Amino acid sequence: MNATPLPLREENLDRLPDGVAAPGYDRSALRPAVVHIGVGGFHRAHQAVYLDDLARTGETGWGLVGVGLRSPEMGRVMSEQDRLYLLVERGDVERVRVIGSVSRYLFAPDDPEEVLRTLADETTRLVTLTITGTGYRIDPHSGEFDADDDDLRADLENPGGPRTVFGFLVEALDRRRRAGRAPFTVLSCDNMPDNGTAARTAVVSFARRRDEELARWIETEGAFPSSMVDRITPTTTPEDRAGIVARTGVDDRWPVVTEPFTQWIVEDSFCDGRPPLERVGVQFVDDVAPYEAMKTRMLNAGHCALAYLGILAGFSTIDEVLADDTFRAYFEHLLADEIAPLLPPVPGVDLAEYRRTLVQRFSNPEMGDQLARLGRRGSTKMPNYVFPSVSAAVAAGRPHQLLLLAVAGWMRFLRGYDYAGNEVPVIGPMADRLVELAREGRQEPEPLVSERSVFGALGEDAAFVAGVEVALRALEEQGPREVIALYLGLNVERKLDVDVDAPRVGAGR
Repeated sequence: MNATPLPLREENLDRLPDGVAAPGYDRSALRPAVVHIGVGGFHRAHQAVYLDDLARTGETGWGLVGVGLRSPEMGRVMSEQDRLYLLVERGDVERVRVIGSVSRYLFAPDDPEEVLRTLADETTRLVTLTITGTGYRIDPHSGEFDADDDDLRADLENPGGPRTVFGFLVEALDRRRRAGRAPFTVLSCDNMPDNGTAARTAVVSFARRRDEELARWIETEGAFPSSMVDRITPTTTPEDRAGIVARTGVDDRWPVVTEPFTQWIVEDSFCDGRPPLERVGVQFVDDVAPYEAMKTRMLNAGHCALAYLGILAGFSTIDEVLADDTFRAYFEHLLADEIAPLLPPVPGVDLAEYRRTLVQRFSNPEMGDQLARLGRRGSTKMPNYVFPSVSAAVAAGRPHQLLLLAVAGWMRFLRGYDYAGNEVPVIGPMADRLVELAREGRQEPEPLVSERSVFGALGEDAAFVAGVEVALRALEEQGPREVIALYLGLNVERKLDVDVDAPRVGAGR
């Protein structure tokens, strides 16, 4: 290996060290038919990789244009590296390859008109999104689009200089309509329930504020398929980058670290053709909902449960949590006893095998996925990932003590400090408000559950509130590991007493 790392540039692809795979196709032949808005670590570990896989088969008609809305740093790195980056898969062995599917990169605030021209161009047939669940501005209870935002109002006043993703999409669609072109398909790749409907609601609702006829055209002629995406992708740290440079001999300023597992389930509903991604492992289906429920209620809910309880117990990464036998047993029982039995049938999937795969993936010590990252945006994640299983269990009359413990763990985490009094960061929408309510209530969940924007009708269920109170008091009096051990025993025996007037769990210590 050379003492001086090889800069990652197009001109150096034929000089890559052994163990680093080049794209192997003519990047100049890529036809930019896909625009992705929200280029970050997950997109570069997932959708861009599938399109790179497709190009490696010889299909170069679905090249990728990346669009950034917030941080200019990604654009600078992509420009300096000819839009190339390293994908590092960490499992039993480490595999490294160069991803070459990004043919252009645009930072929207620098040149909004170029972004609009690209979106409106007839070569663009598919627009994919990773803008986070809160980026759609959909009320989780009413399902309606919330347009109360200064940037959205500015986009309505000045359509030709948009600031928001919906400003760009709607203006570009309007230009296509006036030019007699078909709309592009909008494909959400965000982790949220029914993301296709969320994307449709947001785009059509915003368009309606501009022009009712435009909104009808988008709703009638456009397509907004749902999708389920799955690949654990931690934030790449400076230490990760330095280690990758040292091991590979390739100087990439922003590599992506991810796991070997990857999955993409897509509703087969497109309005202007679609890439033949089935050739590279994407599964096209009529209904994504069962796959989405499986993933969000098991993987994402598992992340939530282990993140908050794990942080309180003093762990830093999820593999550390699952190396603890008590926490591992909690996760396995949570999935097997309380979540999986409430899932709808998932075509072609063995849920028992899926559970075992999740335990293995979470336990991967090469990933070191930070609990602090998994614990961000709890006010969005808990209603989307954990509460649906709680509501289903309540409706079915099934035991759900371990789910209630996960809710209580989040509430205790929201106080913003651990058992030693050390500060823990609470990051996400409504963070300040929720921390205030959690500290006000301490052992009482009522202040928090009364926040209807988070808990909805679940906060009015007396049995739910009582069960959370028992768990919260137990966590107040004992450490998370001790409470989990107690709850595992109670869960097996199905004897948890949620009578708030009964003696408290752990009392007398």
